[in-house]
Amino acid sequence: MVRSMTGFGRAKNQIGGFDVTVEIKSVNHRYFEFSCRMPRAYNFLEEKIKSYLNQKISRGKVEVSILVDDLNQNSTVVEINREYADAYIKALNDLSKQYKLKNDVKVSTLANNTEMFKIRRQQIEDDVIEAAIMPVLEEACENFIAMRSVEGERLLKDVVSRTDYILSRVEFIEARSPITVAAYQEKITNKIKDLLGDNTVDEQRILTEVAIFADKVAVAEETVRLRSHIKQVTGLLESDEPVGRKLDFIVQEMNRETNTIGSKAQDIEIAHTVVDIKSEIEKIREQIQNME
Repeated sequence: MVRSMTGFGRAKNQIGGFDVTVEIKSVNHRYFEFSCRMPRAYNFLEEKIKSYLNQKISRGKVEVSILVDDLNQNSTVVEINREYADAYIKALNDLSKQYKLKNDVKVSTLANNTEMFKIRRQQIEDDVIEAAIMPVLEEACENFIAMRSVEGERLLKDVVSRTDYILSRVEFIEARSPITVAAYQEKITNKIKDLLGDNTVDEQRILTEVAIFADKVAVAEETVRLRSHIKQVTGLLESDEPVGRKLDFIVQEMNRETNTIGSKAQDIEIAHTVVDIKSEIEKIREQIQNME
């Protein structure tokens, strides 16, 4: 199945006390390029995430965003800074005695001093984080690939319709070429008759000239190769493998054969048809630039 290199996938779930959100998006790129934004504490997962996605995605500039909200109530620990508290309370007591002030030290008074407490987060095991993030990443990746596939189907239909049109134009050229040779033969015969008047026309000489002309404008080899390239394109579009790079090469070859036909064309109708074909090839090339 043809897939687009442009896509977006999102998933959100609560696993193991963590609220995890993963977003994956991509744009065109010649190769697989990966970047990830997530909390620094979870950077140990970056290579695993990259490896997983690279197994699913062969081309594109892929950006991953991971948000993790820890819902565990026991993940935050508040501890008393005992050394600081002892020194602080002693200082207050000394102050009360020295200046004969009422000693009204209360817990609420101490709580207003932010230096009185140490706040830390409990260390979370790497495998716990991994177990929370990876399933959500996999779901986001499935959604991402599904969107790429839908867009890829649209690209496929567009390319197929254009190759069908090119084939119809190739058929026209193949049918038109012999007519141009016959028209040339008639033209050269009439021209020689006008020059010679009633004198005998050298039919052999005319046949030789026509044969040279026919060989010069013959495009049978080019149209056969062009047909073959189109068949390769449609075959690749039915493949389950990434086809973007191969299609890009084949389209270059299609353009080469078309240019050769155009250089040989001695007929205005064929010349116009070549322009039409080149226009369609360029549109196909633009479309496959977005295929994985």
